[in-house]
Amino acid sequence: MRIGLLTEGGYPYATGEARLWCDRLVRGLPQHEFELYALSRSAEQEERGRVVLPEHVTRVWTAPLWAPADDGRTYSRRERRRFADSFKDLVRGICAGGPEPEPFAAGLYGLAELAREQGGLYAALRSETAVRAVEAGCRAPGARRSVQRAQVADLLDFVDELERLLRPLSLDWYEDLREVDVCHAAAGGIAALPGLLAKRFFGVPLLVTEYGVQLRAHYLEHAADPSAATGTGGRGATPRPAVRALLAAFHMRLASEIYAEADLLTPGNAHARRWQERCGATRDRLRTVYPGMEADRFATVGEDPGCGDPDTLVWVGRIEPAKDLIALLHAFAEVRRAAPGTRLRIFATAVVPGYLADCRSLAAQLFPDEAADAVTVGENPVTFEEIGGPEAPTPAHAYGSGRVVVLSSVIEGFPITLAEAMLCGRATVSTDVGAVCEVIGGTGLVVPPRNPRALADACLSLLRDPERALRLGAAARARALELFTVEQNVAAFREIYLQLLARGPARGEGGVPFEQPLEARVPGHWTSPTWADPGADRAGGPAPAAASAPAAAAAATAPTPGAASARTPGAASATTRGAASARTPGAAAAKTPSTTTTTATEATV
Repeated sequence: MRIGLLTEGGYPYATGEARLWCDRLVRGLPQHEFELYALSRSAEQEERGRVVLPEHVTRVWTAPLWAPADDGRTYSRRERRRFADSFKDLVRGICAGGPEPEPFAAGLYGLAELAREQGGLYAALRSETAVRAVEAGCRAPGARRSVQRAQVADLLDFVDELERLLRPLSLDWYEDLREVDVCHAAAGGIAALPGLLAKRFFGVPLLVTEYGVQLRAHYLEHAADPSAATGTGGRGATPRPAVRALLAAFHMRLASEIYAEADLLTPGNAHARRWQERCGATRDRLRTVYPGMEADRFATVGEDPGCGDPDTLVWVGRIEPAKDLIALLHAFAEVRRAAPGTRLRIFATAVVPGYLADCRSLAAQLFPDEAADAVTVGENPVTFEEIGGPEAPTPAHAYGSGRVVVLSSVIEGFPITLAEAMLCGRATVSTDVGAVCEVIGGTGLVVPPRNPRALADACLSLLRDPERALRLGAAARARALELFTVEQNVAAFREIYLQLLARGPARGEGGVPFEQPLEARVPGHWTSPTWADPGADRAGGPAPAAASAPAAAAAATAPTPGAASARTPGAASATTRGAASARTPGAAAAKTPSTTTTTATEATV
């Protein structure tokens, strides 16, 4: 089976979201071929390189969302009129206050068809026509109140951001995506947009996995800021209210369209599932699949529940405002009053520098350095450490340094650190946010967020009752091994892929029944018999005449020189390993300096 895996800002890059679980999924299904279609978010991400890919990843396409994608095309009068009509529909769907999604969908697919046939979408989206269309949509009767007072600067900012969000429409991926058996988007939002178009134009089944809902992430990222109202936030500041409202409406409409058209949605927890249902997803196309973690990494600590200091509280995660370490420090002050010998060890996987400085300052004020006598160096009971340091070279060592792990977040999706602590057999104290209660399942203590007193009381109850902490830790480890391992995650997606393949691609009107032979849909490779060419294996592959069915199909649909001009030069690039590239010389010469060079592998077995 050929799987087209769609990512944004993650796999196969060495940094970013969804990197780990995508890598585990790909490596856990070696019987399938994977083609990666990755959108990168920054030049720094590309400079840090990629992870080493397994052999059954046959092709890699990348495209930058951070670089302009101007192909130099301009529209004729007819094409300009066609663009204006589609863009007006898109804007009307964004600005309208009602629930009708039809104008947005019609405009989105109309722009996609235009980009596929003619290119030139970059210049059109930045034209005066686009700005005037947005202005007319904001001023139209029935428009949202939050966008009606948009100023010229707001319109220009929104059009600029909208052009970046719609860059996937101009990519030259779709002739390759039409050949895959399943499109699997590793996230919603922009990452799923190529899969949405492949389903719309070619009937390729679409699977969307969301461990963190992209719409929710957008709301949190663009939270209200006092500087936004006046635009004084500088570069990278929160957008002004009108721009924020327009972007939120776009993401809302896009999420609704993806949820309506996807063949199957696999949220990572019930919290994400509720978001999807609220945005229009139907329950018959929802299946919860928990993320998988490598239990072996935590086996040593998990199988030794007695390790660790019984008087130490442990916190692990990214130091940022959403984790509310300020409340944790105040709660620990209450713990120290009742149990003076207690320590708090904070292990950072990543930091927001300004927030880390605030936490260090508060810790120094609440807990002055203490010494046992007049000749001993004073120590602070709160320590800030990094994963990978001498005392905690791995996360397992960090969790194993204490008996109780604390989560103090005010915002959380799926709490990965909590599941890791459970695999380590640690008792946990957590705030009731996101999917915490679903993950804990009665094997830990849960308190309201932003309540230092309740957090302190829960910690003290476990510190004073070590046997209870051990029982909760053992129950937590058993639950984590049942639900949150790589094996269960891979098994779930293996079954889902087969179910989607069994449904078969949708055939457009006028299609011929059984036009494609059934054996072309069978998972696996079609090779020549071993007796036909005894030296094929020794030569490193089959003879050309014995090429696989998927490869033959791809060769049959390879672009011709005359069709090369319909592709978008500079949108994405790929080279092949072990086979010549199917791109024409003219298309290769048209690439711009901003194009990302991509290493791809195409194995004909």
